[in-house]
Amino acid sequence: MTIDNRIQVVLIDDDPHLRQALSQTLDLAGLKILPLAEAKGLAAQLQRDWPGVVVSDIRMPGMDGLELLTELHAQDPELPVLLITGHGDVPLAVQAMRAGAYDFLEKPFASDALLDSVRRALALRRLVLDNRSLRLALSDRNELSTRLVGQSSSMLRLREQIGALAATRADVLILGETGAGKEVVARALHDLSGRRNGPFVAINAGALAESVVESELFGHEPGAFTGAQKRRIGKFEFANGGTLFLDEIESMSLDVQVKLLRLLQERVVERLGGNQLIPLDIRIIAATKEDLRQAADQGRFRADLYYRLNVAPLRIPPLRERGEDALMLFQHFADEASARHGLPPHELQPGQRALLLRHTWPGNVRELQNAAERFALGLELALDNSTPQGGAGNMAEVVSGGLSEQVENFEKTLIAAELARSHSSVRSVAEALGIPRKTLHDKLRKHGLSFADSGASAHPDDLD
Repeated sequence: MTIDNRIQVVLIDDDPHLRQALSQTLDLAGLKILPLAEAKGLAAQLQRDWPGVVVSDIRMPGMDGLELLTELHAQDPELPVLLITGHGDVPLAVQAMRAGAYDFLEKPFASDALLDSVRRALALRRLVLDNRSLRLALSDRNELSTRLVGQSSSMLRLREQIGALAATRADVLILGETGAGKEVVARALHDLSGRRNGPFVAINAGALAESVVESELFGHEPGAFTGAQKRRIGKFEFANGGTLFLDEIESMSLDVQVKLLRLLQERVVERLGGNQLIPLDIRIIAATKEDLRQAADQGRFRADLYYRLNVAPLRIPPLRERGEDALMLFQHFADEASARHGLPPHELQPGQRALLLRHTWPGNVRELQNAAERFALGLELALDNSTPQGGAGNMAEVVSGGLSEQVENFEKTLIAAELARSHSSVRSVAEALGIPRKTLHDKLRKHGLSFADSGASAHPDDLD
């Protein structure tokens, strides 16, 4: 049992008359009070970010106020604890202040003194918790940028959406192609949420045989079916208190979809062969590579389940829509692989960057990560030739025609790739290509490429 966050003051005193009088004082001031006769067990009922303060007598049977202070501050050193002392206990109160008590009041004290101290302590507590939230938000933002690498507008928007949704209790539907990183997004939602200390259970519905999917998800009782000799706890029940990530949800049968819809609506699970409804505190994150609306129109997916899941959708953009994120991701994974294998890191050459920029990455981040691993191991950077979605040039142009045409097209592709990078001037592009600036201008005119489109600035001395 935890103490409700609406409680602002926990008041502990073994004297029932004094406890009642102090409670009335605080209550008349509009504060929500929880009066207790003893201190034992209080720390276990307070969450670390509980927004209130504790007021406690020092001398009490069982656990005294100093012991309570020590136990509370072991859990949260910034929790304000006000101690009440009897006449002659001032040295004890000084000891308590040195141990971290927020304030102490010597009996008898005026009601206004108690109220003033409590209000100041509550204001301090709000400030502490606001600072914690800010630090956590900054930390989460930094953590997201290392998990979901990229500076394209679509990735910036995705990270913002994850940050906004993570703190809520909403179920989420992740939409993304194969290899786009759906489980990475699901784990980020879990790790940045209040459920981060609970279990994260990932299951691929498409990998489960139809004969075992219900038992795997919902569990079963002994004798539920032939071979069910003992109770099995299903994945939903196992994830209680945390998050369940259900990938390839489109592969679930219509019968299983009915049970999932009930679980989402009622937050209870019933094991196969059982009749007990087990309440769940669980967040469901589903993922699909299909258009579920279209699947629902075709009768392959329940429309009511689709609408229930589609409350908070997150779309992961495919790599082909993310521009130079491919280069950033490739270098990131290559550096990681080099460190893992104890090898020196390799820098991409202009021609290799051109290949990466022109590739459409049908396997998305998973394909790119595998290519980066091979690159880090010193193997050939071999990519399937595929037609890019727009952009100047085409890999098909590079590999077709005679030798002279191939050279011309490769040169055009290489220069276009450098123009797509973030350079500050014509000079920096020319240096990256290893050619004079005059030669660069000549080749730009020859291939019909515009330097102005790259966003770089052409200074007067660039035209020498």
